[in-house]
Amino acid sequence: MTNHFIGIDVGTGSARAAIFDARGKMIATAKRDIELFRDGAHLAEQSSRDIWSAVCSSVREAVAQSHLRPDEIAGIGFDATCSLVVLGREGKPLAVGAHGNADRNIIVWMDHRAIDQAARINATGHPVLKYVGGTISPEMQTPKILWLKEHLPTTYDAAWQFMDLADFLTWKATGSLDRSVCTVTCKWTYLAHESRWDDTYFQAVGLGDLTEDGFKRIGTTVVPGGQALGTGLTASAASELGLNPGTAVGAGLIDAHAGGVGSLGGSRADGQATARLAYVFGTSACTMASSMEPLFIPGVWGPYFSAMIPGLWLNEGGQSGAGAAIDHLVTHHAAYQEGCDAAARCQSPLPAWLADQATRRVSTPSDAALLAGDLHVVPDFLGNRSPMADPQARGLIAGLAMDRSIDGLVSLYLAGILSIGYGLRQIIETSRQKGASIDSIAISGGAGSHPLVRQLLADCTGLPVLVQRESDPVLLGAAMLGAAASGSMLSLQAAMKAMSQPGETFLPASGVIAELHHRRYRAFEALQHTARLVRDMS
Repeated sequence: MTNHFIGIDVGTGSARAAIFDARGKMIATAKRDIELFRDGAHLAEQSSRDIWSAVCSSVREAVAQSHLRPDEIAGIGFDATCSLVVLGREGKPLAVGAHGNADRNIIVWMDHRAIDQAARINATGHPVLKYVGGTISPEMQTPKILWLKEHLPTTYDAAWQFMDLADFLTWKATGSLDRSVCTVTCKWTYLAHESRWDDTYFQAVGLGDLTEDGFKRIGTTVVPGGQALGTGLTASAASELGLNPGTAVGAGLIDAHAGGVGSLGGSRADGQATARLAYVFGTSACTMASSMEPLFIPGVWGPYFSAMIPGLWLNEGGQSGAGAAIDHLVTHHAAYQEGCDAAARCQSPLPAWLADQATRRVSTPSDAALLAGDLHVVPDFLGNRSPMADPQARGLIAGLAMDRSIDGLVSLYLAGILSIGYGLRQIIETSRQKGASIDSIAISGGAGSHPLVRQLLADCTGLPVLVQRESDPVLLGAAMLGAAASGSMLSLQAAMKAMSQPGETFLPASGVIAELHHRRYRAFEALQHTARLVRDMS
């Protein structure tokens, strides 16, 4: 019998499932949209019932496509956004907003309602903050839980479990309340290098009651990503998913970290994991840099021990708006609707259509940077996660003219992509100053899938951009968790090595184009500085 593994990825807008063989080849995939509730610029919520239903539908369709029998599925792995799920007794969802709708029981990662709570937590100067880049983000879970305690005490008091979304999914699948070291270390202040929570932190920030009974509401037992949970799929979960009870389920990862696992490949022995930066470019963008020793980098989260690759330290940076920032940016142009209509006729998403248009206008992909002209963008529409750690930062566009043409829309799109590249370059330079050894970028994520985008990111950063053979490293990384849990692979590192194959490499431009990016990067930083000055004057 040939073993196959299912990777399940829950992003901001959809749940996806894919089946891979033991060499990492995708056999089948399916997708279901999930609902996102937005009540204002800072609020974003979802439903755990909606998400689980989408997961089950995706898995059943993928299995049907593959023509595999349930007994040919050896293991399952989950990844998800780092969103906060709130459950009452018997796992019933609890409302996380004043609306009182219990189906809206998830505070999504991008929700910034807890800005004030994060500021107060940071003002404590507690030592655990050293391990989140020195500054906790409102996108992390303890500020959000504190917001619930202060604004919705009924929900807070009734909560049986506060869970990261990936841990919720593995609980639904297996009944196990074990938490992943990835989720609780990266988003909850668990000290993985000491295998403990710090109760003094929770006392200091006003969440002391969470320490009771061995932290039972946020995680008593913490296990590595890919560790087999419980006795595998419960009978009820297996029925919903169309699989066999007892199928192995691995402890999950945050979606970006699954992308890192799926895109890095190799093992500690070949040195790739510590030399390559994993870059997951989706709705948001995350950078993952591994090291043998802990590196303390201001504005970059971590260092986290074993949060992505067991035994290695991880520093996690990112951009709160990346693909979403580009989508938002182009809506401001007068030719936006014209572009949408043209893209629809080509049955293409608008960003991909714009990238195609730019490619047709130049002799080489690197020359597309010239089409940005005098337009410059700072893409901090949702704040600057790294390296500024400034949730109050905002986006900026400079060099606007009265151009209402499609050419002008293409130029604005390109200026936006370049700004994402310069933000990435800024994170890399800050990390290198503190000892990170980064010599290449392993990219994954839908917003970074177009060849032009990959070339421009290489040119902006001055580093090679590497692509794995498998087109979806996030789903592949999730499947690797299932492979490790099943025992088909000896470890997660073994799964990474066996199931990951190298693909294309995009080398950075030199000469005139490299000098152009150097000048534009200086302009990018100058605009960031100006934006802070203007904000301080307001």
